[in-house]
Amino acid sequence: MYSVEDVMTFVSQEDVRFIRLTFFDIFGRQKNISILPDQLERAFGKGIAVDACAVPGFENEIHGDLYLKPDPSTFTILPWRSVDGSVVLMICSLVYPDGTPFEKDLRMRLKEAVQDACALGISLRMSTEFEFYLFRNDEKGNPTSIPLDTGGYLDVSPLDHGENIRREICFTLEEMGMQPQASYHQCGPGQNEVDFHASAPCRAADEASLFKWVVRTVASTNGLRADFTPRPLPDEPGNGLHVNMQVESADFLNPIDEEEAFRHFMAGILAHIREIALFTNPTPESYLRLGRRKAPACISWSNVNRSLLVRVPSDHVNRLELRNPDCKTNPYLVFMLLIQAGLDGIRRTLPLPEPCDMDLSGLQDRCIASLPASMEESIRLARESEFVARFVPQSVLEGYAAREHA
Repeated sequence: MYSVEDVMTFVSQEDVRFIRLTFFDIFGRQKNISILPDQLERAFGKGIAVDACAVPGFENEIHGDLYLKPDPSTFTILPWRSVDGSVVLMICSLVYPDGTPFEKDLRMRLKEAVQDACALGISLRMSTEFEFYLFRNDEKGNPTSIPLDTGGYLDVSPLDHGENIRREICFTLEEMGMQPQASYHQCGPGQNEVDFHASAPCRAADEASLFKWVVRTVASTNGLRADFTPRPLPDEPGNGLHVNMQVESADFLNPIDEEEAFRHFMAGILAHIREIALFTNPTPESYLRLGRRKAPACISWSNVNRSLLVRVPSDHVNRLELRNPDCKTNPYLVFMLLIQAGLDGIRRTLPLPEPCDMDLSGLQDRCIASLPASMEESIRLARESEFVARFVPQSVLEGYAAREHA
């Protein structure tokens, strides 16, 4: 964990040429501005100004500048940009010129959700599992929809052509201080998966937010195109972003009953998942994936059935895997909403429905409801939701709603 002083010392003593200040718009798309080392002290002080009106989702609200203030704990060296002097990166908070936090800084809102959890004696650990396709480029370097290989689930070389790419991705992540746990070939041709170790929610969201950039960069340097869209190939499995959440006691001197808190936490997620589907599945294409090839449509949970919304591993009593999000999500926004939904379940002591550990023939009896079947339905549910109104700025909601016709 770097401090301001650590970063200032490193930059002054090492051959750092550029400092990349990164932030994310409301849709989770990465933005950045690069500054020279002599501007670093100003960045940590007042911040570096950017034109908010030009950032998708920020426009029409701000008539002036926003300021980027780097978080020194996110300091990392970019491995692929360090040949002729280091390029380093920090993720930034967004503030108004007077220093007031920007209400659409969704990373800030995730931090607030973590604080709300701590106030209830809850500590959370989260991780992600990313699925993506690798496609070939043509002889002129233009992208195609030809998969890198014809391999299937857990295949090895020579069927799996992505092994070296995944290895390079994981090594790059480790050099940047991130924590990949596993990588392998997924079910679709040219489809891959990389999973992360569990960490604190904001760190997990930082890693998830930077991950796609790393993958696309490594793929590009190898003459390939990485595709994270929910359904790149119509007859093949879609790309999911499974989110793992673990509920623990925040106070070891006065611990909570973790198993009981977890059951209420999961009940809260099940109760609110339809209302927040616009954010877990934020594009029209997202709904072409749900209900197909083990992507869930039924709101229920199980220890064994991987086609349901939530899976609780049989060897854990306080960890869940949420299976409906896809890679077009903004991790900061989705993590925040999932935490707040779980905390609502704890506050209201919501009962957890019985699991659905049977085969598909008995699924309907244990299915609480179905996930929205379309973007239009998700928009309606989000607009009608008091829960969403409490935690998502109206302009952010309408920004997501506008994507239906984008």
